[in-house]
Amino acid sequence: MPEAAETPAEIQARIVKRRQDLKVTLEEIGVRVHPDTLVGDAKARVAATVDQTAGRAFVAVNRGVSTARAQLISADGAPRLDRVIPAAVLTVAIAGLLVASTRRRRR
Repeated sequence: MPEAAETPAEIQARIVKRRQDLKVTLEEIGVRVHPDTLVGDAKARVAATVDQTAGRAFVAVNRGVSTARAQLISADGAPRLDRVIPAAVLTVAIAGLLVASTRRRRR
């Protein structure tokens, strides 16, 4: 069965509807390409990247501290002197060398 032909009023109503749809679409495009929107989107991406990087750095530092703590402190919480004393001596020696090197450069 063939479809009935549209009346001029139906055609006009369809044109008005399409114009409204196009207007909404163009307004959405205008908002998306507006400089403030683009800047806001860029800021959000940068903030997300910084948050992700800071989170990774925190995890890495936390892992390093936990590893160092496990090496220097026993399971019951007492310091492992067999490891703490050599580490402290090494740290003091390096600091002393740095101080001596700095003083030599100044002379």
